[in-house]
Amino acid sequence: MSWEIVIGIETHAQLSTASKIFSGASTAFGAPPNTHASAVDIALPGVLPVLNRGAVERAIRFGLAVGGTINRRSVFARKNYFYPDLPKGYQISQYEIPVVQGGGVAIATEAGEKRVRLTRAHLEEDAGKSLHEGLPRELGDVSGIDLNRAGTPLLEIVSEPDMRSAAEAVAYAKALHALVTWIGICDGDMQEGNFRCDANVSVRRAGDPLGTRCEIKNLNSFRFLAQAIDYEARRQIELIDDGGCVVQQTRLFDPDRGETRAMRSKEDAQDYRYFPDPDLPPLAIDEAWIERIRRAMPELPDAFRTRLVEAHGITEYDAQQLAASRDLADYYEATVSAPVSVELGPAAGKLAANWILGEFSAARNRTDVSIRDVPVSAQQLAGLLRRIADRTVSGKLAKNVFDAMWAGEGDADAVIERRGLRQISEAGAIEALVERVLAENPSVVAEFRAGREKAFNALVGQVMKASKGKANPAEVNAILRDRLTRS
Repeated sequence: MSWEIVIGIETHAQLSTASKIFSGASTAFGAPPNTHASAVDIALPGVLPVLNRGAVERAIRFGLAVGGTINRRSVFARKNYFYPDLPKGYQISQYEIPVVQGGGVAIATEAGEKRVRLTRAHLEEDAGKSLHEGLPRELGDVSGIDLNRAGTPLLEIVSEPDMRSAAEAVAYAKALHALVTWIGICDGDMQEGNFRCDANVSVRRAGDPLGTRCEIKNLNSFRFLAQAIDYEARRQIELIDDGGCVVQQTRLFDPDRGETRAMRSKEDAQDYRYFPDPDLPPLAIDEAWIERIRRAMPELPDAFRTRLVEAHGITEYDAQQLAASRDLADYYEATVSAPVSVELGPAAGKLAANWILGEFSAARNRTDVSIRDVPVSAQQLAGLLRRIADRTVSGKLAKNVFDAMWAGEGDADAVIERRGLRQISEAGAIEALVERVLAENPSVVAEFRAGREKAFNALVGQVMKASKGKANPAEVNAILRDRLTRS
């Protein structure tokens, strides 16, 4: 009998507030240890938490985006456990009544679109961080505690166990990452720990009840998420096949060895001894507050993709790629709405999509630059697209122009003139090049007339070479074929 993998994911998205969820301390990343930890964050006696309104608004925004239920009354609880980097000895979280319940996220799979159901999304504070490496050598073999993250606002998003492969889990994580950044509630920086996933993995024989799950903690890259799930599923299947049984536990993924290892036995809700936090009243959310946030919501990715396909004639795939991030979507919209693009009409949409998903994205990957910091503005790219459309430059030469623009040499027109890259489209000039190539390559001409079509392509290549790549390829093909077939 075949095995089935069952996966649910808990995601911690750090909310994009300037201050922490229960104090006024900064959430800025990279400060020296313990310099962004207030009296509330380090749990000094007599301090009281005060809820950050901006964190609540971001949670509501998420609930609206996924079609969840916004609970008009939700409760904060104390989740009790003891770690060195948890000053209070408990974490303020939500348990019985979270701020958001239900909803779902659509993902693309090999079998088509699939909707992953969400159980809940609740607000909570982050713990601090234990440092085991990088400490001054004079301290000896010790660990340090940095409480800068303590109290950072998190939205924990819990899915139902609806995913059946590592590929589906990664598709879900990417879709969720795109959504929280799109609606502006999280910057999505996985290297800084602002978006991290815990994968709950179990296996079962087809048709059997759910198996015992293991939770793999703190996966901060999509690649590690896939590797961890695949390894853990194999480990559980081999264990059961050998007569053993899976023990519910929390595990860590070691990316160097590509394996998971046990961290501790998995706690259940009763182990945390949840009870309502007496320092925080229930959170009350009225209809007027929800409506104000609803009216301020940006266009969601699904609606954006549909509009792009209808308005600009691009493919569903291109629209999906452009909707992968808000910044990329904004760059595309700025390109196609530039005056020179509007002049091009319907052709601008597809041409812009091809360039942004092609040369533009490749240049970004090579130089590791964010979309907001790219050296070629949307208006400058639109200027290059106009020169491609009006055949001032060929597609091949346009890549050289783009590279020069990326290097800071100015807009398209300036580069074209400075480098002499204007395309040759005048019929007389191309005819002269054709006559020269035919005279210099009689054997290739003979091959073409003997029925070898590849010889034609060779002659086209020679004409383009003679023009230093500047001849209009379509004109070259037409003039060359006419000249070969009439004599």
